[in-house]
Amino acid sequence: MDWIGLIRHGESSGNVAWEAAESVGLDAIDIPERDADVPLSPEGERQGRALGRWFAAMPREQWPDLVVSSTYRRTIDTARLALRGHPRTLVDERLRDRELGVLDQLTSHGVAKRYPDESVRERRLGKFYYRPPGGESWADVALRLRSLLRDLDGPRVLLFGHEITAYLLRYLLEGVPERDITAFARNSVVPNGSLTSWRREDGLWVLEREFEAGHLTEYGAEPTESEDAAIRTA
Repeated sequence: MDWIGLIRHGESSGNVAWEAAESVGLDAIDIPERDADVPLSPEGERQGRALGRWFAAMPREQWPDLVVSSTYRRTIDTARLALRGHPRTLVDERLRDRELGVLDQLTSHGVAKRYPDESVRERRLGKFYYRPPGGESWADVALRLRSLLRDLDGPRVLLFGHEITAYLLRYLLEGVPERDITAFARNSVVPNGSLTSWRREDGLWVLEREFEAGHLTEYGAEPTESEDAAIRTA
């Protein structure tokens, strides 16, 4: 590879429900589906179609040689809307969002109320290494992403993933230290439908674009900064 990009999925109904629950201090998110089946919101679908118009206007030599999506519905649907019919499109479970175990569907208020001991553990271990019961740490997600990166082939590879994917690719490709990447994540949001990309220079990965979302506005959709529970909950 000499170029790799990551597009975060369009806004999902889960993003909308999580923000609504957080804003009024509810304990849990009211969604009927399991996380893997959460669909795009209407705005997320518009973002996906805007991505499709953006790619359609792009010279074919700038298209990715390989497209790989998370197995979650919201990422698969974003990839389908953006690059329908691409000849090399795969799904890979190693790109899925972080699993939260017993904290699944809880807001930060719910975690503090129902699992106060877990909040203490998270503060002691730090966000990168804390693993909720039945769930994954950031380090666990980084490990499976590291495995995926070793298996990718083609000069230009485009991934469709999640908010945590963007942060952890910076950790893996650029070598951003653990403390710096988690601090950065606390103070930033990866916009839905945004592109983060890297190019290889002298054997090293160099950040080319960071969370860019101007293509959405250009092609008829509004960027949203809906946070993922996998980043904010614990």
